[in-house]
Amino acid sequence: MKILITDDEQLARERLRSMLDELSQTLITEAVNGEQALQVCEQQQVDLVLLDIRMPGMDGLETAHHLMRLPQPPAIIFTTAYDEYALKAFKTHAVDYLLKPVRLQELEAALTAATLLSRAQQSALNDLKLETSTPLYISAQVKGSLRLIPVEDIYYFQADQKYVSIGYREGEVLIDDTLVTIEQRYPQLLRIHRNALVVPACITALEKDEDGCCYVRLRDCHKQLEISRRHLPNVRRWLKSQSAT
Repeated sequence: MKILITDDEQLARERLRSMLDELSQTLITEAVNGEQALQVCEQQQVDLVLLDIRMPGMDGLETAHHLMRLPQPPAIIFTTAYDEYALKAFKTHAVDYLLKPVRLQELEAALTAATLLSRAQQSALNDLKLETSTPLYISAQVKGSLRLIPVEDIYYFQADQKYVSIGYREGEVLIDDTLVTIEQRYPQLLRIHRNALVVPACITALEKDEDGCCYVRLRDCHKQLEISRRHLPNVRRWLKSQSAT
């Protein structure tokens, strides 16, 4: 198999590399963080990723979420120091993991049994991620490549038929998530319409046109997003709460 080691600790990577060599496995390269792992998997076909859970920036759980969006996602085996909460979730959903320090026999057995994550396993990992920390990125397929969009650069999400349009600092991209899924994954968002969510901190003002329709004005964004009558009171309450602080 073509295997990618992803771990921010050099000694951990060296230990895994040594054991893979002993098992006569093919190793493509190493990655020191989640972003680098995604780049490698985009550039080369990786069969399996040995993925550390706790890494600075994008952790292993979020990295796995983005890896599963690749056209040919790799199998994933998580490596982790003892974390009772995470391991209980992994065992419940039959997600492959190895405890550090990884032992040769356990690694060999895990490699033999490695498979792609099922939808149920992916969902379980996403839920676990939400309970631990907010994701840093949203991934989108743009011209055949995976683009990572920093959550801090996003202004709004707007439903566009069966896709969702993301408005962010560099423009717009489409993703195939639903607004309901996005709202659950990013609870800090504010719904202003059945087809739109915005980042509340980006709201600078409310505007009303000649027909009485209300819109939000977003900082550094020229898009005009309508506020429905149903959600207008929530938007006004949020603005009032900000003016009071």
